[in-house]
Amino acid sequence: MILRQFLNVAPVGASYLVGCGGKGIAAIVDPIADLEIYIRAAEAGGMRIAFVVDTHIHADHVSTGRRLARAAGADYVLFADAPVSQPFMGVRDGDELPLGNVTARILHTPGHTPEHICLLVTDRTRADEPWFVLTGHTLMVGDLGRTELATSVEEGARDLFRSARRLAALPDYVEVLPGAYSGSVCGRSLSGKPWSTIGFEKRFNKALRIEDEAAFVSHMMADIPQPPPEAAKIRDVNAGLETRTTSA
Repeated sequence: MILRQFLNVAPVGASYLVGCGGKGIAAIVDPIADLEIYIRAAEAGGMRIAFVVDTHIHADHVSTGRRLARAAGADYVLFADAPVSQPFMGVRDGDELPLGNVTARILHTPGHTPEHICLLVTDRTRADEPWFVLTGHTLMVGDLGRTELATSVEEGARDLFRSARRLAALPDYVEVLPGAYSGSVCGRSLSGKPWSTIGFEKRFNKALRIEDEAAFVSHMMADIPQPPPEAAKIRDVNAGLETRTTSA
């Protein structure tokens, strides 16, 4: 397996390259930066980019996912019911992206947004068990994603509670590789350390430790931070509903 993490600072966010060097196939997840960064990283590993995945329709930055997919001749991947006006490869819970000896299984994890997905990654040359999960803005180091950017905060929180319980049920050793870290507007108590494990987050992530749904919803509805500037417009751009340049 080849794994690369790309930490972006303006806006704050994490992108990933994951793939199989032996079979020469890779996926890019949640690209933010210039396309060449990801293309060069794939070429350095002797891989072609077969899939470009956005874990959700972002509201804090304009995704470079669709442009990267076109440039690389890759499939652009979103959850099948994502409210997007342009063509994409739709995936559903339980689907797998084939990456040579590596597989990425789709987990539908609504809450931060209704269409949010995570990717549970296994390297079959090492084990049949999952190694890490790319969690986007659902589970981050120190907190869970805010829930009001695409729906009501309460509806999103109820969905997120179920998604969080599902992630918490993964083995403790599974590594958590999130789409954001400290400084992102998509979470509250985020750590500057951009990776963790399920076991560590179950012990020390305050939101993930709440096992009662009503208490969880109350927690998520308290102290809601200011939304990202032009959040609705940015979501529209990423959904293909708005084409003009925003100030994000």
